[in-house]
Amino acid sequence: MAAYRIYFILGALFICSLVVSNLIFQKFFYWDFFGLYRFEISVGILPYPITFLITDLLSEIYGKKKANQVVTAGIFASLFSLLIIYTSAAVPATDWSPVNDALFNTVFGATAVAVLASMLAYLFAQYIDIQLYHFWKRLTRGKHLWLRNNFSTFFSQFLDTITVLLLLCSFGKIEWERFSALLLSGFLFKVLIALCDTPFMYLGVYIFRKRFNLAPNQELGSEIVTFQQE
Repeated sequence: MAAYRIYFILGALFICSLVVSNLIFQKFFYWDFFGLYRFEISVGILPYPITFLITDLLSEIYGKKKANQVVTAGIFASLFSLLIIYTSAAVPATDWSPVNDALFNTVFGATAVAVLASMLAYLFAQYIDIQLYHFWKRLTRGKHLWLRNNFSTFFSQFLDTITVLLLLCSFGKIEWERFSALLLSGFLFKVLIALCDTPFMYLGVYIFRKRFNLAPNQELGSEIVTFQQE
């Protein structure tokens, strides 16, 4: 069934973006935004806006229940990736290994803290994003897609950013004096990306509604049959 295949593809992209963001977070970069502001943020933030775009798209087309299922799957994927990393760190490297134990631990040693911080923030932020998305959808009676797409993401992204930074600073992975600057940079960057992804949200919703002949405000979630029924 086409609806299921697309749902699984979006879910896979969501989980991949989430897990990768936990693995690469220790590298920080800067971005000079047209000379107006200098962003200093973790590369782990780059895939994160994709997750919020996907959950908003799933919420709009498949409904709240299906969006929450993908979020829950992402939590289990993060835990499983953490188990794999712990196992990989426990086995000794050979003398000729291109990546020795010290280098491996330098790159992935803080991943446990990252996954913990990310999961707690992600758990709150993603579920709240979905709840707020449907709150705005009900309030506007399915109109003003740009409003629910952005307003739900703004609040949930701020919650995500501040929770991750609080935990990372508390665990000593980032100095407290960098907290305010990283919070401002991280949140502003996410807001900017959220605004930029609005056209993609409109395009995705248009394609889905045309592909599945959905009326405005109609969702697929309640209409998809299970594999057992096929």
